[in-house]
Amino acid sequence: MIDHDRLFKELLSNFFAEFIELFFPDVNANWDRDSLEFLPQEVFTDVTEGERKIVDLVVRAAFRNQDALFIIHTEHQSYAETDFNERMFHYFARLHEKYALPIYPIVIFSYDAPQRPETNSYRVAFSGWTVLEFHYRVIQLNRLNWEDFVNQRNPVASALMSKMRKLPQQRPTVKLVSLQLLSTLGLNPAQVQLISGFIDTYLDLNTQEEAVFQEQLARIEPRQQEEVMEIVTSWMRKGIERGIQQGELALVMRQLNRRLGAVSPQLHERIQRLSAVELEDLGEALLDFTNTADLETWLGDR
Repeated sequence: MIDHDRLFKELLSNFFAEFIELFFPDVNANWDRDSLEFLPQEVFTDVTEGERKIVDLVVRAAFRNQDALFIIHTEHQSYAETDFNERMFHYFARLHEKYALPIYPIVIFSYDAPQRPETNSYRVAFSGWTVLEFHYRVIQLNRLNWEDFVNQRNPVASALMSKMRKLPQQRPTVKLVSLQLLSTLGLNPAQVQLISGFIDTYLDLNTQEEAVFQEQLARIEPRQQEEVMEIVTSWMRKGIERGIQQGELALVMRQLNRRLGAVSPQLHERIQRLSAVELEDLGEALLDFTNTADLETWLGDR
């Protein structure tokens, strides 16, 4: 199951300035992009529903050539939700109350359907008298045409074309074009890995589509073909490594649960952060464990 929120948060956290540059030229023209600061994640309690709501991204920045700050609040939605506009207003009100700064609210809708335009406002009115009218900016990916972003030299464009409106038979073409764009951006290996992983997750081609992709890849200029193949090969290698690591993790957890009983979620989370080599070492060390304290001591030495 795809963790959409994690993928989008990773993308925006690493390329937030590029995201603003791509979609919000008004902000890009009036902010000091070197001033942006990611604020701690906000958790609000919805008293009515009894749920804890976590705000996705809150960024503080300075206006260009001004001694003044503002907040950019960005939410990602991977599914359609009734009354989402009201929730956006509640977030706005609480952030404004906490920081006492102007708030620029943004929502990215990433689901494939429905394709009807999403609302971008929340309104309270009585008998024709408007008490409140709150607006936010909307990026609805399933209403954007991927072809309009092909020539945008921007890493966020390279990633998000994979979620934009396309015909089913265009999936291999969009994947190739996205990787071609990515190969021209001069990013470091970790950044390339993040974006290529995003693309591969949302354009995971079946056998027939993969054949079309390879045919189209063979027809592009040889030097760029080599650069795209390097990205694809790197992604495949990382995928194999992740598969091996996940298999090793599953085996170690089964052995630990047998030897020590159910491992707490906190320890499980620490074990998940271990490398493949460390998991292998733990698989050997746990044979000498007699209680959970032994596991905690071993982890503490890492």
